[in-house]
Amino acid sequence: MPRSSQSQEHIIRLDPRSPTVLDTREIGRRPGTMRRVQRTIAAPVDLGTDVIGVPEGTDLELDLRLEAVMEGVLVSGTARGRATGECVRCLGDVDQEIEVDLQELYVYPGRSPEGSDDEDELRELQDDLIDLEPALRDAVVLALPFQPVCREDCPGLCSECGARLADDPDHHHESADPRWAALQGIVPTPGTGSDDVHDDQKES
Repeated sequence: MPRSSQSQEHIIRLDPRSPTVLDTREIGRRPGTMRRVQRTIAAPVDLGTDVIGVPEGTDLELDLRLEAVMEGVLVSGTARGRATGECVRCLGDVDQEIEVDLQELYVYPGRSPEGSDDEDELRELQDDLIDLEPALRDAVVLALPFQPVCREDCPGLCSECGARLADDPDHHHESADPRWAALQGIVPTPGTGSDDVHDDQKES
């Protein structure tokens, strides 16, 4: 069912005290009016992927602009925080600062931009309130690396013993080609060959 036509009984009421809920009543509905919103919030849950994300409760700095347009309120700006995760090469810790751009149009109930056919993608204001969390989550997930690494030249793990190669750049294993292993007991080593045995017998 399109988001813009959901029945009221299925809509979860927004809490204006929530740090990710923005109040637009100050700018009214006159196109061109705007206000800035700068706040530091606690990162919501699941702000990332299975391998990297912004930990729940850590600081997330929002620097936003709310601008009234004909169809609703346009929210634009940035969100900054720190993402942590696991390196896909060596399984070590990944810790990096991220900054993502936000730009989302929140339409007034029952109103959609001209020429817009995909109402499922529209986000609506609810009692002049904006729920920023879904748009924030989408922006952060898209900005995070798909395969995070602790450093660009991370050598990963030893394929034989699993040791972190970054901790020991000279790490290696002495290993003979298994195809020659069966011949090692047949080929005589210098000084113990069959010719030496024959020479001893001749001397005796």
